[in-house]
Amino acid sequence: MPQSRQVDTSKVSRWDQHGREHVVRVRRTGVQRTIRCDTCGWRRSAQFLPWLKAEEHLAEAHQATVDPTAA
Repeated sequence: MPQSRQVDTSKVSRWDQHGREHVVRVRRTGVQRTIRCDTCGWRRSAQFLPWLKAEEHLAEAHQATVDPTAA
């Protein structure tokens, strides 16, 4: 019987200085993680620290650094 892989998706959201939201989705299938930017289509495989890489992409590519969850 083939073993099914659990797929888990989360996202990292940041806003730029113009108030636009930019989202990078982190998709986990087994131990593999793929990150993809909804804004520009950039994607990358990231086994370690995918959320940090997502935040770096948002800051560098879109100047999106405002965390909506920060108080």
